[in-house]
Amino acid sequence: MIRFENVTVEYPNGVRALNDVNIHIGKGDFVFVVGPTGSGKSTLLKLVYREVAPTRGTVLLDGEDVGALKPAQVPYLRRKLGIVFQDFKLLPQKNVWENLAFAMRVIGKHPREIRRRISEVLDLVGLCHRCDAFPHQMSGGEQQRAAIARALVNYPTVLLADEPTGNLDPDTSWEIMQLLDQINTHGTTVLVATHDNQIVDRMKKRVIQLEAGYVVRDQQRGVYQHTALAEDLRCGA
Repeated sequence: MIRFENVTVEYPNGVRALNDVNIHIGKGDFVFVVGPTGSGKSTLLKLVYREVAPTRGTVLLDGEDVGALKPAQVPYLRRKLGIVFQDFKLLPQKNVWENLAFAMRVIGKHPREIRRRISEVLDLVGLCHRCDAFPHQMSGGEQQRAAIARALVNYPTVLLADEPTGNLDPDTSWEIMQLLDQINTHGTTVLVATHDNQIVDRMKKRVIQLEAGYVVRDQQRGVYQHTALAEDLRCGA
C-alpha cells in the first residue's frame, strides 16, 4: 500500500529531515511512527499526501509514484487519503454536518450520497447527537471525532493521523485511539505519528522509530521506547 524506497528529504534551509528511509506498509496495517521532536515523523506523513516531495528516492502509494505527480494531480491523490491533525482543522463557521458535507461537495458527490454517508460516519464516531454543533461548542475529544469523521467521508484507503491525541486528556486520547483501531479493523490502513508513549505501549501495534531522520527500529507489536535495540540498529549490530 505505502512504500518508501531510499527516501531522503532535505529542506531548502539545509535541514535533512529523513535519511535513506526504506519502509513497506501493507494494506490494512496499523503503524505508529514514534521519535523525538524533529526526528522526521511529520515529514514522513507529508510525503504520503504530497505536502512534501522527496529530495531523493521514491514514495509509492498503491503503486503510484507520489513524488512524480504534477500539482494538478495531487488533489486526486488526496481523495484516497483521510488526514487527521492535532489541531483538528475544522472550519469554524460551519457545524459538524456542514464540515463533512463540504468535504464531499468539493469532489462532486450527490446530495443523496452526502446525506447517507454523513449519517454513517457520524454514527461510527458517536456524534449523531452533535451534528448541529459548531467547533467552539465542542470539547477537544468531540472536535477530534468530528475531524476523524471528515477524514472518513470519502472512503479513504489510508488514514494518516499526525499527533491526533496531542491536545487531549488521557481518557479521551484512549477513546480516540480505540476509534482508529476500530476503523482499521474495517480494512483501512492507519498510520499514526505520536509522542503518546502510554497509548503506543498499551496498543502493541507495529512501531517505526525515527531518530534524526533515520529509521532505527521497525518492530511488530512494539512499545514506545526500545533504546538498546535502537542503538544496536543505528550502529549496525
